[in-house]
Amino acid sequence: MELLSTINLLAFVLLPFVAPKIWEACWIFLLRPWMITSRFKKQGISGPKYRFVYGNLEEIKKMKKEAKGWVLDPNSNDIFPCVFPHYHQWLSQYGETFLYWNGTKPTLFISDPELGKQILSSKLGFAVIAKTRPEVLMLFGKGLAFIEGDDWVRHRRILNPAFSMDRLKVMTKGMVDCTLRMLEEWRIHKCGEEVMMRMEINKDYHRLISDIIATTAFGSSYEEGIELFRSQSELEEYFVASLTSVFIPGKQYLPTPTNLQLWKLDKKVKNSIKKMIDARLKSNFMNYGDDLLGIMLKAATSKESETAMRMDEIIEECKAIYISGQVNSMILLTWTTLLLSLNQDWQEKLREEVFNECGNKIPDSDTFSRLKLMNMVLMESLRLYGPVIKMVREATQDIKIGHLDIPKGTSIIVPFLKMHTDKAIWGEDAQQFNPMRFENGVSQAANQPNAFLPFSVGPRTCIAQNFAMMETKTVLTMILQRFRISLSPEYKHAPVDNFNLYPQYGLPVMLQPLDTSAQR
Repeated sequence: MELLSTINLLAFVLLPFVAPKIWEACWIFLLRPWMITSRFKKQGISGPKYRFVYGNLEEIKKMKKEAKGWVLDPNSNDIFPCVFPHYHQWLSQYGETFLYWNGTKPTLFISDPELGKQILSSKLGFAVIAKTRPEVLMLFGKGLAFIEGDDWVRHRRILNPAFSMDRLKVMTKGMVDCTLRMLEEWRIHKCGEEVMMRMEINKDYHRLISDIIATTAFGSSYEEGIELFRSQSELEEYFVASLTSVFIPGKQYLPTPTNLQLWKLDKKVKNSIKKMIDARLKSNFMNYGDDLLGIMLKAATSKESETAMRMDEIIEECKAIYISGQVNSMILLTWTTLLLSLNQDWQEKLREEVFNECGNKIPDSDTFSRLKLMNMVLMESLRLYGPVIKMVREATQDIKIGHLDIPKGTSIIVPFLKMHTDKAIWGEDAQQFNPMRFENGVSQAANQPNAFLPFSVGPRTCIAQNFAMMETKTVLTMILQRFRISLSPEYKHAPVDNFNLYPQYGLPVMLQPLDTSAQR
């Protein structure tokens, strides 16, 4: 009896602590999914059925695994079913707007360009999500992309001058020098009188863009930052794997084998950045310099709160710029190279334009402003194979957008890849490579002016989009002056969603040097 009384007393004492947790679990795992599903159903929106704890993650994982085994015709730009097989299936079942469950997180898929623009342009009611997953902030840093409110305004104000057009013109020389080093390596790689060279060109692009960012933004180089780049590449693998796994709050603090490796990699990244910062602080060269790192270090000594940055904030911004900058430009270069390899007529048009504007000379920023056809090709490449294939936001309050009532806590997917190849928006040739659609500018390219969103839109549009375009134009111009590019027979066309759009099996190409007069 005494033991039973003790148990009853203990249960009575613990009840006030345990009961709220039980209620919270029931709310998260059962009641909330049922209520949100019912709320959207009243608006005519349905979707795949919620499954306890996992939501639709198991279905997504299964469909994406099957799609990874597909190999498309290299001339096919109809890649949406391959990249997003779950969205493709659910669109046919539930329509253009549907609800699905990322674990216990309600997620609304919206493919209407006008609604997408409203969501991305809104300054109130939406936030960038996924900040709770440790892989996200370790990889991307808690920089401009993941901060909100006054902190975001302050960071954006500090960083804007680093990406001004005047500053980009200065950076062009660094971009050219890095590209020349890559081209010299290609020249050395060429064996004797060999007519054609095979290259895994996406790997060369990855190293080149990393070198350009290290040189122009941080006064460093790829070799000096090689440990940083390798650590970020490993973190990226963990991040991609986490996208189809259930997130359990609190798990990020446990010393699991995965977390231990994540902490180790994050420490390596931070230590590499700290070494770079310490070297700049010791040199005090021209008051820290006027590149991106110099601008941030000056902000660290600012006495005005509106233009000041803490050292930990600088480290987080460096992480973000290193990973985002190298990935987006590398992917844009890779897919543009594929399209030019498949469309030799357009490759020749661009080469003719390049020689007409700068001949065999080293290009500069003024050259790039005159390359109209190249700009059209890059726009078409961004439309068909944009590095950012979807954007995610979270409703921070109950909010109405257009005809939709969206509950607080709902994630919203704006699928750029779907919107950019929709025949209802771009015409019957939506899945064909046709740069001429941009002849009269972006606003005239489709029957909806808000349909083209490669760098997002609104206040959070990519701060470095002009930098990425300048990089890409520099590299393409200098390659076209020296080589003809064709696709290797070994290439397998299998675009894959690894958060960004990658060629699953790389991009092997054949390079044919032009006559020696064009290589000087």
